[in-house]
Amino acid sequence: MPGIDSSFLALPQRRLGEVALARAADLGANHADFRFERIRSQRILVRDGTLQGAADGATVGFAVRVIHGGAWGFASGVVLTDDEARRVAETAVSVARVAAAMTTTPVELAPEPVYDDVTWVSSYDVDPFAVATADKTAVLADWTMRLCRGAAVDHATASLLAVQENKYYADLAGTRTTQQRVRLQPGFEAMGGTSAVFDSMASIAPPVGRGWEYVVGDAPTAWDWDAELDEVPELLAEKLKAPSVQAGRYDLVIHPSNLWLTIHESIGHATELDRALGYEANYAGTSFATPDQIGTLRYGSPVMQVTGDRTIEHGLATIGYDDDGVATQQWDIVRDGVLTGFQLDRSMAALMPELSADVGAGRSNGCAYADSPGHVPIQRMANVSLQPAPDGPSTEELIGRVERGLYVVGDKSWSIDMQRFNFQFTGQRFFRIVDGALAGQVRDVAYQATTTDFWGSMEAVGGPDTWLLGGAFNCGKAQPGQVAAVSHGCPTALFRDVRILNTTEEGGQ
Repeated sequence: MPGIDSSFLALPQRRLGEVALARAADLGANHADFRFERIRSQRILVRDGTLQGAADGATVGFAVRVIHGGAWGFASGVVLTDDEARRVAETAVSVARVAAAMTTTPVELAPEPVYDDVTWVSSYDVDPFAVATADKTAVLADWTMRLCRGAAVDHATASLLAVQENKYYADLAGTRTTQQRVRLQPGFEAMGGTSAVFDSMASIAPPVGRGWEYVVGDAPTAWDWDAELDEVPELLAEKLKAPSVQAGRYDLVIHPSNLWLTIHESIGHATELDRALGYEANYAGTSFATPDQIGTLRYGSPVMQVTGDRTIEHGLATIGYDDDGVATQQWDIVRDGVLTGFQLDRSMAALMPELSADVGAGRSNGCAYADSPGHVPIQRMANVSLQPAPDGPSTEELIGRVERGLYVVGDKSWSIDMQRFNFQFTGQRFFRIVDGALAGQVRDVAYQATTTDFWGSMEAVGGPDTWLLGGAFNCGKAQPGQVAAVSHGCPTALFRDVRILNTTEEGGQ
C-alpha cells in the first residue's frame, strides 16, 4: 500500500501548526486546532471517442479553529509563512471574541484521547495521479466507442473524477495526525432514441475509495466493465421499446445500485444530530427523527439493521481520524428496526452525551469534516449502511417471492421533503416481475412513500453476496455549502405493497 505522498510531507505543515497553536494559546484559547490540507483533483470527459476536456486542480492551505470565551472562532490562509500562521490564529481568536457576546451556551467538546503523531492511508494500490492522463483518456475513449457500436446508441460519454486528499491535524491537547486518502469515480452513459422517445442508460458502478486498479485491475478489485459495456446498449434498446408502467401498488425488489440513495436521503441525513436538533436546515431541512424518540421510534421492520461507519475499507467517508482529532468508529443507528443512534461530532456529543452510549458516554463517533482548508469543520455523514442477513437469500430468490412487482436497478432522480419523511425516487431500469420471474422492462416509474412506511414494508434483505457499497462524491450540506463524498452499503431487499407512480402521467397533471 502506498505511503503519504512525499511532496505533501515536504510542505511546512508541522512548523506552521506549532506557530499557530502557540499564538492561540498565548491569546488564551481554551482549545485550538490547526488543519493543513492539500486536495488534488482531476476530471476527464470523453464523448464519442473524442476528449472533451481534462482539468487538474489543487487546493493548498491551512485553518485555525479556537474556543475562546466559550465561543468558536475560525480563520484560514493560503500563504505558507510563520507570519501568516500567527495572523490566522489571531484572527480566529478575534472572531471568537466577537461571537462570545452572541453565544448563550458555551461551546464544550466531548473528551477524546490524545493521538501523538499517527499516520493513516486509505486502502488502494495505484495512485490515479501516477497514471498518465493520456492512458486514462484512452480507456474512456475505448468505452464510448464500444458503446456506440450498439444499434440503439446515438452518442456515448465516459468520465473520470479522481481525488487525492492529504491532511495534517494538530491541536493543543497534543494530537497530531497525518492522513492521505484516494477516491475515484469512473463512469459512462449511452444515449439514444426514436422519433417518439429519447433515453439513456448509464453504468451502475459506484464511486469508490480505491485507486486506478478499480478501472484496469482484476476482479474483485476492479468492476466488471467489459460485462457492463456489452450489456448497456441492449438494455437501452429494450428500454426505448418498453411500455409505460401502470400506476398502482407493487412489491419491489430493489438492487443496491438504487437503494443506496434512498438510504442516503431518508436515513443518512435524517440521523445527523445537528439536523435532528434543528441547528442545520440547509439542503432539504431538518429531520422527523428527533432525539427524544431514540429507543422508541419504529424506523422500519425488524430486519432493518443500519450502521454508521467511518472505518469500512474503500468507503468514501472512511478516514482514520476526523477533523476534531477523533479516532473513527462503527456504531448502530437502527437496530431491529428501532432508532438507536445518531451521527455526532465532539460538540454535539458534549451537548447530548446520552446519545453516544454505543461509543462511550459523551464521546463523538468521528463525524467532523471540512471539505477544504477554507471551511470550518461541520458534522458530516458517515458511511451509513443497511446490513445484509448473514444467511439471507440471493437476489434471484427475492424475485422468486414476488407474484406482481418490479425489480429496480440504478439510481436517477429523487425528491424528499423538509423533514426527510415524504419522498419519491426513480431509477434507471425497472423490470416487471410476474409469478417470480422477470418479464421485461417498463418505463416512467417512480416509487413513493413515507420513510417509516417504506422501511416498515421491508420484508427481507439479501445475504452478503448481494451487498454492494454504493455512494456519491457530491453530498451537500451547510451554508456556505460544503461537499463531501460518502458511501452507503446495502443488500438487495424486498419491499411489499409500495405505491408506484407513472411519471409521465404525473408530469401532465
